[in-house]
Amino acid sequence: MKKTGFTTTALNVPYSKDDPHKALQMPLYESVAFEFDSAEQIEANFKGEYVAHVYSRTSSPTVEYFELKLKALTNSSGVLAVSSGMAAISNTLFALTKAGDNIIAGNRLFGHTYALFNQTLPEFGVETRFSDLQSETDIENLIDTNTRAIYFETVTNPQLQIANIDMLAQIANKHNLLLIADSTITPPNVFRAGKFGINIEVISTTKYISGGATSFGGAIIDHGNYDWKLNSNLDQYTEKFKQNAFIAKLRKNIYRNTGGSMAPQTARYQIQGLDILELRVEKCHKNCLALGEFLHSESKVKSVVYPGLKSDPGYEAALAYFNGVPGTIMSFELESKEACFAFMNQLQIIRRATNLNDNKTLIIHPHSTIYSEFSENERAAAGIRNTMMRLSVGIENVEDLIGDIEQALE
Repeated sequence: MKKTGFTTTALNVPYSKDDPHKALQMPLYESVAFEFDSAEQIEANFKGEYVAHVYSRTSSPTVEYFELKLKALTNSSGVLAVSSGMAAISNTLFALTKAGDNIIAGNRLFGHTYALFNQTLPEFGVETRFSDLQSETDIENLIDTNTRAIYFETVTNPQLQIANIDMLAQIANKHNLLLIADSTITPPNVFRAGKFGINIEVISTTKYISGGATSFGGAIIDHGNYDWKLNSNLDQYTEKFKQNAFIAKLRKNIYRNTGGSMAPQTARYQIQGLDILELRVEKCHKNCLALGEFLHSESKVKSVVYPGLKSDPGYEAALAYFNGVPGTIMSFELESKEACFAFMNQLQIIRRATNLNDNKTLIIHPHSTIYSEFSENERAAAGIRNTMMRLSVGIENVEDLIGDIEQALE
């Protein structure tokens, strides 16, 4: 069959089994347990000899269909849906590391990811070595025999810096390390991660994929381009499951035993979100471009960052990696924290809320919220200033958004 476009593919991923009623929407299977025809059959299931759903904490038909749909849209070898983006990150690292191992990560990570790496993982004996990831030499100097992966965000939030993915892929390949990308900001309709040498993607599906802030979720995507024999922590799974070793360890150990499964109700929302993902991103991107140009023209606005604008230093990288669509959030600065708060308090259409890619446009002051637990030195190192605001652009009529910003700046 001829290769189809993103939305056409999303709408036509087949079910794993024929629906007896020929339903065009995947039914919501809310059942916790699933019956087997015989004692022998359920025994075969637990031995891994007969594949079927047995208990919804490990799998369900609705969640499975969401995974199949995302697998088709990312052209990947395996997908596991989990309860949140943070669950995607933590499950991935618990599967790939053990006490005494280390990973290398960017030093401008999302606040809660940084806290996981800096506070939680050390309690399990896993070290994170932070770097700005811009210098090949600096990264090389951090690598030793216990390094397991390089972890980065495709576009940092809220600084909106684009990683040099080509360089990171070369370093990871040279040292047989995993390259793990948080691609939440750059959804699969604009970013083909496997094409750029990324081995594992983690995504907060709460954002773009949920279809407008309908539900919490996360996804772990294995692009099938890493030799799992190179990671000794997966030895027992590599022997039996070969190239499916990573997903097998998650399903049979980490994911199953820590209980971070996606609910079928969530999966149904997110299946529908995938159907309209491309349309929402196109609308949000157009609004971003118009808002960016408008903010540049405002004398009270000290700076605007959105790599989708041709005037932005990150535009060429955005074009190379994301077809010119580096997500749909932007940041801009006023003269002071007080000016930011006064501006935010005057907004009537744009909502003061912390999330990304709701259908509604949202604004937040990162310095005083998601980075509030950081020291001033940590905030400065991460590029978080008290004059900065983050705008997550929605699908409203752009002239209404511009009018709202105009009146709030007066």
